[in-house]
Amino acid sequence: MGKRVHHLREVNEAEAKQLRTLSGSRTQPYRMVQRAKMIVSMLDDETLTATQAAQQAGFKSSNSGACWVKCFNEDGIAGLSDKPKSGKPRIHSDEVRGQLIDLALRKPRSLDYPFELWTLKRLQTVFKERTGIHLSDSTIWEWLKEEGLHRKRQQSWFREAEKQDEAFVEKKGAIIAAYSLPPPQTRVICIDEMGPVAVKTYPGAVWQPGL
Repeated sequence: MGKRVHHLREVNEAEAKQLRTLSGSRTQPYRMVQRAKMIVSMLDDETLTATQAAQQAGFKSSNSGACWVKCFNEDGIAGLSDKPKSGKPRIHSDEVRGQLIDLALRKPRSLDYPFELWTLKRLQTVFKERTGIHLSDSTIWEWLKEEGLHRKRQQSWFREAEKQDEAFVEKKGAIIAAYSLPPPQTRVICIDEMGPVAVKTYPGAVWQPGL
């Protein structure tokens, strides 16, 4: 194993419990959860370097591990949060932001909505229905991007079809549901009219952490 860039200080039982809770949270900011996961990895495996723990948690920068271990050593769990930025004051709290991210990561069907996929408009509408808070298009996009989430791109013929057919998302969702969760004792036959293409599964676009 390589030499650890920054040693993790001693973590008491209360801190360890808070870290584990934070690392599994679906409502806290994604980046703070990611940092907590990194620290928890080092607690669980003392042979991990800060860099290795950061890689396991999904960080891209090789310097992130040492940076956040240092912040945690100095300020505890509070050190894992983003520092306040100068400029225009925030309109919405971290709690509201966390609620939006949690919604984006859930499958609409699991919340009893009659569609398979989220669109920006649906996220906006459903979030307002559930919380009473209206979020602008730009706010939603900015939060999703900052939390490391991105929309899986569809093939160009999907995008063209969506432009020409307003009900395309529902139709595509119904097809996906048919072959991913078919009714008992049924067979689903899919015919590709696109020509020779690689056989792949397409479970539908969702918001997910960027790679």
